[in-house]
Amino acid sequence: MTPLRIGIVQEGPVYLNLKHSLEKALIIMEEAAREGVRLLVFGESWLSGYPAWLDHCPEVALWDHEPVKAVFARMWENGVAVPGPVTRRLCEAAARHGLYVVMGLNEIVPDGPGPGTIYNSFVVIDAEGKLINHHRKLMPTFTEKMVYGLGDARGLRTLSTPFGRLGGLICWEHWMPLSRQALHTQAELIHVALWPWVHEMHQVASRHYAFEGRCFVIAAGQIMRAWELPPELELPDHLRKHTQMQILRGGSCVVAPNGHYLLPPQWEREGLIVAEIEDLQQPLRERLTLDVSGHYHRPDIFEFDWKE
Repeated sequence: MTPLRIGIVQEGPVYLNLKHSLEKALIIMEEAAREGVRLLVFGESWLSGYPAWLDHCPEVALWDHEPVKAVFARMWENGVAVPGPVTRRLCEAAARHGLYVVMGLNEIVPDGPGPGTIYNSFVVIDAEGKLINHHRKLMPTFTEKMVYGLGDARGLRTLSTPFGRLGGLICWEHWMPLSRQALHTQAELIHVALWPWVHEMHQVASRHYAFEGRCFVIAAGQIMRAWELPPELELPDHLRKHTQMQILRGGSCVVAPNGHYLLPPQWEREGLIVAEIEDLQQPLRERLTLDVSGHYHRPDIFEFDWKE
């Protein structure tokens, strides 16, 4: 198998601005194609911004707090329908450039049930411009429950690609053993881990996933500075005084099936990060010693299934 050239988008969108974020994404896709990238990965909720204000701004959990309601409304207004006009533009660009694209997004369902709900989702688009997977984060993490609905298992699957079976999870889904096992069971070769940023414990989760699943892990983080937080919300003193401080610091990396780094964490580096996976047969060799869906599975003892 020929080496796989991948791109990780370690920068943020135009925060809570769908129109300009989409324009930025299309420019990045063109840049990635020029670099010979075949698989391009954007981070968690990239369209149009991870709600980092939940972690940094005081009083966001106050009942009936008008500033938070205003930010939520703007977050919804800049959300993405799947499928819809935005995903159509992404599909057209993927086909034009011959790219596989994984895009994290804030998903809305404007014409369906729950029209005021936002989902933390990602889509996968193939090199022919087809939307081949759509996954909603199963369980929003802690304060994320204020803004995101619960996901479902329709996208909890791996996909056949020219470079092997591809799957992905969002953030703390990597701490859910049964979510991991669902993808391990489907012979995943390359796993995409979408994070806001890949801090120390997220590095642990990404390396553990690679070792446990005997697969490559592409962990995508983002860069965000304090001044990008919504102006409707109050900033704590240390951020008000240092608006250029990075509150999301990247940390994107690529991990091999033995848990070792192919690309070490890229801290505070903004832009398109390009790397290569040269040995796509490594997962098979590593499964000699551990295969959690094969000779380490013990189906005579354990039964495992999930509802789509």
